[in-house]
Amino acid sequence: MSSVSGGRMRCHYEVLQVDRDVSDADLRKAYRKMALKYHPDKNPDDVEECTKLFNGIQQAYEVISDPQERAWYDKHREEILHGAGSDFKDDSLNIMPFFSTSCFSSFGDDSRGFYKVYGAVFCRIADEEEEYMEEDGERLPCFGLSATPYEEVHTFYAYWQSFSTLRSFAWEDVHDLRQAPNRKVQRLMEKENKKERSAAKKKRNEAVRQLVSFVRKRDKRVQQYRESLEEKERERKKRAEEKQARDKQRRLRERQEAQERYQAQKWEESLEQDLLSMEARLDAEYGREGEEDEERDVGYEEGGTFCHACNKMFKSDKAFSNHEQSRKHRENVAILKHLLEEEEEREIRGSSQQTTQQQEVISSSQQQQIHNKQMINN
Repeated sequence: MSSVSGGRMRCHYEVLQVDRDVSDADLRKAYRKMALKYHPDKNPDDVEECTKLFNGIQQAYEVISDPQERAWYDKHREEILHGAGSDFKDDSLNIMPFFSTSCFSSFGDDSRGFYKVYGAVFCRIADEEEEYMEEDGERLPCFGLSATPYEEVHTFYAYWQSFSTLRSFAWEDVHDLRQAPNRKVQRLMEKENKKERSAAKKKRNEAVRQLVSFVRKRDKRVQQYRESLEEKERERKKRAEEKQARDKQRRLRERQEAQERYQAQKWEESLEQDLLSMEARLDAEYGREGEEDEERDVGYEEGGTFCHACNKMFKSDKAFSNHEQSRKHRENVAILKHLLEEEEEREIRGSSQQTTQQQEVISSSQQQQIHNKQMINN
């Protein structure tokens, strides 16, 4: 239906039952209406015919919904529908009928398949061009088949999307230079002929490039390659997101560990500060203000003053004099004095006990001597 019905190629607008100036919104509405009406699932009694009609509707909408393809179709509509080939007065292939999906029946490699049909079209154009190429010129890239590697497919489209004909288009001349009466008229004839040839070349180049664009858009090999690129891109993004997530978790762990270290350090500093404060309070309470700083500078060097009560060496007499005024020193002196007094008392008591014992021993000895004398006298 998009294009061929009852042996006649139908206009895309006619297939969709819309006017040629239809808006995009109305076009979408018409397409949905026609697609729903002729969808094979909705017509179980006439599946084969409705399948053809439904495919035609899809093909027509595919062209008209694309602004670039629609503009080309509108400009060359009559040529596409009626196969007007009179513009080419030699044996050039009229490519206008191949702007319709009705020219192939499948995307296979059979005689009516997409790759066979368009492969033959581009081979024919290449043959026409090679007549004007130098003998050692390279063969134009072939279209290939459904299984052709994408590297070759890419090479084909890279060349044909920038197609520029080598043909002279001399048949487009409007004047026979041999009929020129003089040189001046001949130059004018040449100018007009050149203008016509350039216009024809431009038209041919545009037509071939547009056909290449039409074919490429429907080429399953290109679609599959694009899908593979999209899949690779999705995989790349997925890996990047996973790496980003891992990096984020790592940064969070590092930040948490740093925070824990910081908290531990702050706790230690706080504890140390508390201990220093406690020590300062104790020093203030027991009279040790300034003592530790003085003692910190004291070394057991010759010439220093030693405090026996506190068992400490002071570097100078001044430091020792300051130390003597401290409460701790006075306490230690009192304690030492008390200990010395106790020791002295113990020594005195020990000496008295020894004397008493000696006296007792002497007394006992004397008594024994007296007793012995009495025994002798008796």
